[in-house]
Amino acid sequence: MLVKLGPLDAGRIADLRLYFDSVPDPRSRRGRWYSLTSVLLVCACAVVSGARSIDELAEWGQRASHALLTVIGIRRHVLGWRRTPSPATIGRVLGAVDGDALDRAVGAYLADRHRAATELAQAPSPSASGRPRVIAVDGKALRGSARLTATRRHLLSAVTHGTVVTLAQVEVGAKTNETTHFQPLLAPLDLAGTVVTFDALHSVKANISWLVETKNAHYITVIKTNQPTTHHQLATLPWRDIPVQHTASASGHGRRESRSIKTCGIADQLGGIAFPHARLAIRVHRRRKQTGKRETRESVYAVTSLDAHQAGPADLATAIRGHWGVENSSHHIRDVTFAEDASTVHAGTTPRAMATLRNLAIGVLKTLGADNIAKTTRRSATNPNEHSPSWASPTIRTPTELDQALGKGPAAGGRRALMISDGQAGSFRGASATV
Repeated sequence: MLVKLGPLDAGRIADLRLYFDSVPDPRSRRGRWYSLTSVLLVCACAVVSGARSIDELAEWGQRASHALLTVIGIRRHVLGWRRTPSPATIGRVLGAVDGDALDRAVGAYLADRHRAATELAQAPSPSASGRPRVIAVDGKALRGSARLTATRRHLLSAVTHGTVVTLAQVEVGAKTNETTHFQPLLAPLDLAGTVVTFDALHSVKANISWLVETKNAHYITVIKTNQPTTHHQLATLPWRDIPVQHTASASGHGRRESRSIKTCGIADQLGGIAFPHARLAIRVHRRRKQTGKRETRESVYAVTSLDAHQAGPADLATAIRGHWGVENSSHHIRDVTFAEDASTVHAGTTPRAMATLRNLAIGVLKTLGADNIAKTTRRSATNPNEHSPSWASPTIRTPTELDQALGKGPAAGGRRALMISDGQAGSFRGASATV
């Protein structure tokens, strides 16, 4: 949560404007017609409706009704010279906006929404409330942002397991620099009691020690040959003498998979493992059979700072599997539904800002219960006034009701509300966003 906002109650968490207001406006005050917050809200609404490019962001505003634009905060020109931000205006704003500030604002908004949604889902289940939050750290390249004189942009993100929400994001120069941005990425987050998963690239002992000792978090990391001593110690453990403790199978997309897990406690008095704060050694054995091909087998080793009483074999298997699930739940959606890899925007901070807006759209729709982002965005694109951000009550039909929604009537109470629909049969399931 942004420090300047202070604690927000459940009714204010959905107010995206409060978070966007914390982003500094890079433009000169002279000649500025649209506020930065209103431009960012137009972009956010457009991306929720499936917009993929700068032109499509502007086209969404052109299709939106005057009433909807007024709720968003777009100033209406008396003579009609200006209606919505043009593609050039949006391009200049996204190219000059502070990428770190925008990521902090969106990350804080999504973190609050995710916490509220998680507390609501766990309320009737006391056993689920005791499970720790699990966050995956993973990087993604923006392939279309490369130019002859500049390499492609690369982003490192912290994403929640389960309901996928991007809590933090930073830009790194190249993929080999991900490890140096591990601590700056996670430093603003409250990770006490949280389990952080990451791949072998981030299994740097200094980062592991900082995560456990400074942030009071736990970790689960895959160990490969980039840590030769630890990998050799794990591979030579007596796995044959340890029974399989959990097995999971799945089939689909023309293949069958089965995964079995074994765990082994690491006793410090017997020498332990050459890895900081390691408490359990893990071996995951995978079998995959694709149609028309031979079965393949693979063993993967991992370590965790969790003790056996803190996480059982099934919990560890779910966390390890969930880390790779981020590829399908976030990266795949950004590439396929929002065509991120095909996007060729490259000026200034535009590639990063567009990626942040896509994270915002995915996180909002996921927390609202949408299970098919592509289908939801298609429904939203057919009518921006109905399936995109709209009035707090879908029953508004008369001018009086419209005035009340805009804050002009006595029943408005000085508040104007905005909702984001999940696009399912025109129903509105989101929480209101006061503007």
